[in-house]
Amino acid sequence: MVLEQGALTGKYDTAHPFPEDSDRGKTYNPMLPQLEKLNAGLKEIADCHHVAAAQIPIAWAIAKGTLPIIGVTKVYQVEDAVKAAEVELSAEEIETMEKLGDEAQVNVIRYWEKEMK
Repeated sequence: MVLEQGALTGKYDTAHPFPEDSDRGKTYNPMLPQLEKLNAGLKEIADCHHVAAAQIPIAWAIAKGTLPIIGVTKVYQVEDAVKAAEVELSAEEIETMEKLGDEAQVNVIRYWEKEMK
C-alpha cells in the first residue's frame, strides 16, 4: 500500500512508534530509523505544495501512472486523498523521493503479500 500502513504519513517515528503489540508495530517499528530520512523528505516536498506529508506518496503513485489503494477510516483521509490527486510533483521531486526510498533499504513485504517481480 502506498502509505505503508501509516509508516509514510509522518505520524510515526522512533520517538512515536506504532503500538508494540500490533502487527504494524512488529513490521514497521524495526525500520522506523531508516524511514525517518524518507519521511523528512516527504515533509519537505509536502511543505512546498502546502499539503500534508501523507499526500505526497499518494501523489507519487498517481504520477507514476497507478491508481493507489488507500485504506481510510476517517473522512479527512478521503479528503486528503482527493487533495493528493491535485498535487503535481516535478520530475526532480519524484527523483528525490525514489532516491530516498532506495537509500532507506527497507523491505516492507509482509507475510500476506507476494513479492512483485
